[in-house]
Amino acid sequence: MIFDEADRRKQVIKEGRTDVARWANPAQLETAWDARALIAADFIPAGSRVLDIGCGAMKLELHLPFGCSYVPSDVVRRDDRTIVVDLNENGLPARAVADADWVVMLGVWEYLYKPAEILAALGRTGKSVLCSYCTRDTTSHLDRQSLGWVNDFSLAEFIELAQDQGYAVALHKRIDPLQYLFKLTKVAGVAPPRLRRVHVISYNNVGNFGDRLGYHLVNDVLPAHAEVSWGTLRPFTPVADNLDLLIIGIGNSLFGDLMDDPLIQATKKAKSSIGIFGTQYRETLPADHLRRLLEHLTHWYARNEDDVHIYGRGRDNVSHLGDWLINAFPLACGGDDRVLSIGQEIWQTLPLDRTIQRIQLHRKVFSERLHPLLCALTSAADVAYKEQREGGRPAMVSGKFRSMFMDIFGQTFPESSFWAVDRDRVAAYKAQVRRNSDEMRRRLAVMLG
Repeated sequence: MIFDEADRRKQVIKEGRTDVARWANPAQLETAWDARALIAADFIPAGSRVLDIGCGAMKLELHLPFGCSYVPSDVVRRDDRTIVVDLNENGLPARAVADADWVVMLGVWEYLYKPAEILAALGRTGKSVLCSYCTRDTTSHLDRQSLGWVNDFSLAEFIELAQDQGYAVALHKRIDPLQYLFKLTKVAGVAPPRLRRVHVISYNNVGNFGDRLGYHLVNDVLPAHAEVSWGTLRPFTPVADNLDLLIIGIGNSLFGDLMDDPLIQATKKAKSSIGIFGTQYRETLPADHLRRLLEHLTHWYARNEDDVHIYGRGRDNVSHLGDWLINAFPLACGGDDRVLSIGQEIWQTLPLDRTIQRIQLHRKVFSERLHPLLCALTSAADVAYKEQREGGRPAMVSGKFRSMFMDIFGQTFPESSFWAVDRDRVAAYKAQVRRNSDEMRRRLAVMLG
């Protein structure tokens, strides 16, 4: 009996037609195929419109996630909803395919005489496909024709067939000893970029508010295919070879012996390099070291215009970014009239979002630290500051507060006295920094291909 059935199936194949008589018999729908439907349902997004071609016993419908709609299709009617179509004779049910988000074809491709034509027709619709296939690699011990199978692709050949019709094989997974499950999605016309190696050297290993905040901003402007590693300025961590991009700084200051030979040599090892930093304590800053560093940087995004004027004049690889940490601070209106004083406690490892929210609650803020004050400028009515001094010596001020005020307000302000914040100037500065940051984002995308 088995031999006769095998011979009958081979005769159907010889005649080049679909074995409708076989599929009209419910006993031919193997219960083992139910497990395949269960696995396939795990790859369908909720709310999808699903066209199940070769639906058989329609077990897939039972396992679909919430919100899905289901349309069955087969060579014979399974219920009143069934779209009856013979792919070998009539091709795809065009209207049903057009209305679907996902076309599911489990146990179908083995029975198609012209699979490339069917896949090409699917490809022209742009629809995603979830299908199974028993490959030649996994069924070499079987007589494929006796099973009614009319083609015999290897795994590599089936994947190539899909790719030739513009599909990307988003997933292929062996689901039992004989068959694979394939998730085919349309390629947008651009090959996925290869991963690019990016290394960042910064002070993000300290508790300082601004140095930690810059970590998130760098990650936000890098393209999706950037593979990022992190190193520190002190202690200086070794930099790997063959980097696509080296980033020095995340909005913090470089000063003193931070600009040493290991840092300068690191810029020579990368294909491209950028700096995102400002300067401070300029009276004792080793300007020659900074000059050597800039000679090897692809571009320096300087924090302040003072940096550009003093160290970047005449260079075409220097531009004024602004203090891009302001991108993390929305414009807000503080409502608490109590004075908030910010000092060395900001070095404690506090949640960044809570720190920003706490600062922006207050209408009056006094700060000994630069970036908490920058945050306060976006929300407070009045602010005051205390300059940062090297080793407590009154003559050696950081200079970074003055540079920030000049960038935003075009003037500086005396220490320890409250003054009214010009919100219009802060808003204009935020817009300028955002434009510059967006331009940096575009340049990084080009730089990393």
